[in-house]
Formats: sequence, structure tokens, C-alpha cells
Amino acid sequence: MLTRPTRQRALLGLGTLSLCAGLMPVVQAEGFLEDSKANLESRTMYFNRDFRDGSSSNPQGASKREEAAQGFILNFQSGYTQGPVGFGIDALVMAGFQLDSSPDRSGTGLLPSSGSDPRGSKGQYAKAGAAAKVRVSKTVFKYGAMMPDAPLLKYNDGRLLPTMFNGGMLTSEDLSGFKLMASRLDHYTARDSTDSQDIRLNSKNKRYTSDITGNHFDMYGVDYTIAPGLVGQYHYAALENVYHQHYLGLLATQKIGPGTGSADVHFIKSHDDGSARAGEIDNQAFSALLAYALSGHKVTIGWQTMIGDTSMPYLDGTNPNLVNYIQVNDFAAAQERSWQLRYDYDFKAIGLSGLSVMTRYVNGDNIKVAGSDSEGKEWERDSEVKYVVQSGTFKDLSVRLRNATFRSNYEKFARDVDETRLILSYNFSVL
Repeated sequence: MLTRPTRQRALLGLGTLSLCAGLMPVVQAEGFLEDSKANLESRTMYFNRDFRDGSSSNPQGASKREEAAQGFILNFQSGYTQGPVGFGIDALVMAGFQLDSSPDRSGTGLLPSSGSDPRGSKGQYAKAGAAAKVRVSKTVFKYGAMMPDAPLLKYNDGRLLPTMFNGGMLTSEDLSGFKLMASRLDHYTARDSTDSQDIRLNSKNKRYTSDITGNHFDMYGVDYTIAPGLVGQYHYAALENVYHQHYLGLLATQKIGPGTGSADVHFIKSHDDGSARAGEIDNQAFSALLAYALSGHKVTIGWQTMIGDTSMPYLDGTNPNLVNYIQVNDFAAAQERSWQLRYDYDFKAIGLSGLSVMTRYVNGDNIKVAGSDSEGKEWERDSEVKYVVQSGTFKDLSVRLRNATFRSNYEKFARDVDETRLILSYNFSVL
């Protein structure tokens, strides 16, 4: 376990690296405006989650959640000013509009709750953020609004609008073969909210006490390209006074015979931190995903196991880096073991470009259920059909139909679910 002084020295070392980068060759930039780009995504989503209990008066909540909404996401990224030190700015602007909703079936995560009726949803909402950035050679420091994608923090984009985080992040690729990063984040704006909130622990299925916050979330790490197609990773993260984590990972891609094999193997060790606001946290999570692709076909097998007295902790508004985190469930309960079988097919292999299908099944058992001596078990089956228009007026318009079925034997904490999502997405450049 790294002590706080050790963590501070590591962050200081990465900061020093950014200063030293000024002695390295300068990355050429056309200019602030010349290298700028802006993308606008129009996203229409229908979401239906049926909890299979047949009663809207169920103490766990409504029997069904069903809404439709229209969203717009503008992502602007400027270039950098010329010179050894380049300056720029990024901006995110998002808006959502209700298409269909009702108080008895709200709460899908597409729209914020209505202030006048806690059970209802707002007709529209918007959020925005900006970040200043500085580049020296291949080292970049950014401060402000961002959507991080790191092994121990990946923003959630599973509904109408994505989650935004606020803070500072340093990344550097000046050392050949290495990618270094260090970050401190202190607030986030949830996917269905307009309010900036303190970063907090996710409490899925009542695993932890709700509304547990930390003053800030620190993370740093290194990715090293060992050989072409082989990357090793070490990352560390901590939600102050709640939990900290160590991450070891290996990513591999290799031609095997006529096809291509890939692997994602990683280990995450989590423990309570400081004053332990969420109580004891003791978890070791091992995940492995192996895949083989050939002529449009791709077969994937996965294994995930939880060791320790608690589930794996992760931040609210993020996707945990677990191979069996899928459409509905994360299979990360205390002591849970789970396996996955997945099949993908890209119809481009037979001349139908743009059409693809996916189906997968995950089964989990050996779950330690709070207040029970019985073994918890659960499973989930997902399927997806996706088509991307290849030409004409609506070129690049994508249509996705996703379906999921989830069942467990511990309904007190995890309700059975039948779920359907229909997503229409159209991206186009506006700059």
C-alpha cells in the first residue's frame, strides 16, 4: 500500500515531467483556430425497464420505467496556440428534451426529476462546461470539465447525456513507449442532472450507504507498450476518506492463424481509506476477457471473481472496469464468481456493410447476501442489433436496438428486469 507522502511524490514527479518536456522537441501546431474541431451528436432514446413485479405500489419502487427523450451533445476542441507552450480550450454543451414520460413510469435516467412532482420528469434540461488546456511537447494539462476514460474512472454514457467531471488532469507521452497520467477531480454532473455535486461512492443494490462523498478523487498511472500489441498498466486511485484502489492490467492483440486474438486481463485491489466514511471496504477483483475474431465472427469468453468481504467500490456516474459489467448488472457483489460467453457478427463480411449483431450471457453465483446464509445467484442475457447508414442524406446515422433480461434469487436487493432500449444517433462535424 502506498502512503500519502509516496502518492504526493508520485504526483510531483509527473508534474516535474511536464516541465522537463519543454526541453524536448515541440509538437507542431497549425494554430488555435486552424486545429479546432466541433462535433454535434443528435441522440434519440427510448428506454423501457420492466421490473416484473406487477405492482406500482411495490416498496422498492415503480413496476416499470419507460420514457423517451431527445438529446444534443456539442463537443468543441480547440487547437493550440503556436510556440513551445501551446494554449487551448475545450467545451461541452448538452441539452435534453422530453418526448414521452409519466409520473408512474419515470426514473429511467434519461431526464432529471421534476421539482414540482418528485415522481415526474422535467420537460427539458441542459448542462455545459469548459476546460482550459496547456501543451508542452506531448504533455498536456487540462483543467475544467471533462469526460475521463481511464482504467479506474470511465465516465458513464449509458443514457441520453453523459456524465461530466470537473478537475485537473495531466497526461504525457514524451517518454517513448510510456503514457503517464495524474489527475485530481472534485465534482461531477450526473447523466440526468444539471447540478454539480461532490464526487461520491456508487451504492448499487444497497451495497454501501448512499450519499457517501469524498473531498476529491485522485488517480495516477502508467501504460507501457511492452511490444507491438502488448500493453502493461499500473494505476492507483483514491476517493479521500472512502476507498483507494490499485490496478494491474495487461492488454494484448495478436494475429493467430487466419484471425485475430485479443485479451484483457486485470486485477483491482480495493480497501477503505482514511476515516472510512463508507465503513469497511475489502475487495480484490480479477477479470479476464479472451476473444477471437475471424471473417466477421467474434467469440468472447470472460471470467470475473470477487474476493473479500465487500463488493468492488466505484464512483457514481462511472462504468467500473470489469469485464462482466454489461447492460443491467455489474456482477461485482461480495465474493461473486461470474462467467461470460459472447458472440458478435459483422455482416460486412458478406457484403452488408453497417449491419452488426451481438448476443451474450453472464452467469454469477457464490454471492454473499447481507442478512442471509443462502448463496446468491444471478444471470443476464443481452442482445443488440445495430445498423449504420453507409451513404446518402442520412450517412452515418446509427440505429441500435438493445434488449436485456436479468434475474436473481435475492430480489430484496436486485430486482428482476426485462429491458429494451432503442437509440438513434447522428454525428456530424460543425467545424
